[in-house]
Amino acid sequence: MDRLVSNLDKRKHPVIHWTLLIVGWSAVILGVLGIFLPILPTTPFLLLAAACFARTSDKFYYWLIHHPKLGTFIAAYLDGKGIPLKAKCYTSALMITMMTISAYLVQPPIWAIITMYLIAVCVSVYLFRLPTLEVKKTESQNRNNSEV
Repeated sequence: MDRLVSNLDKRKHPVIHWTLLIVGWSAVILGVLGIFLPILPTTPFLLLAAACFARTSDKFYYWLIHHPKLGTFIAAYLDGKGIPLKAKCYTSALMITMMTISAYLVQPPIWAIITMYLIAVCVSVYLFRLPTLEVKKTESQNRNNSEV
């Protein structure tokens, strides 16, 4: 995990630096909301935040990847263990939904719509080719499932 940070040059233009920090913190917020809201995927937002922080701030990057709750998602991906199936499904569904809304509201030319959907298909294929991380159930989830 740490090799990502050491290979990056953090001396960037201030506008790029601040933009990446804002995108990173926005992704952290959306990732945390994704823990509680079923429509938002957690893992992809946290991976985006880690990528942004890796390029701008060692302090925020290490905070995020070593965070007791949030860091587990990122560490599993970076260690090659994959991402949860739920994150794969939510990411693909949200991507298709947002592209459909964009195509409807913006009404771009047909070649732009086709390009958007090709990108969505390629990203989805990439996601589903990644290993699937088995999410461990908590004790309360196990009790609820055994009662049913």
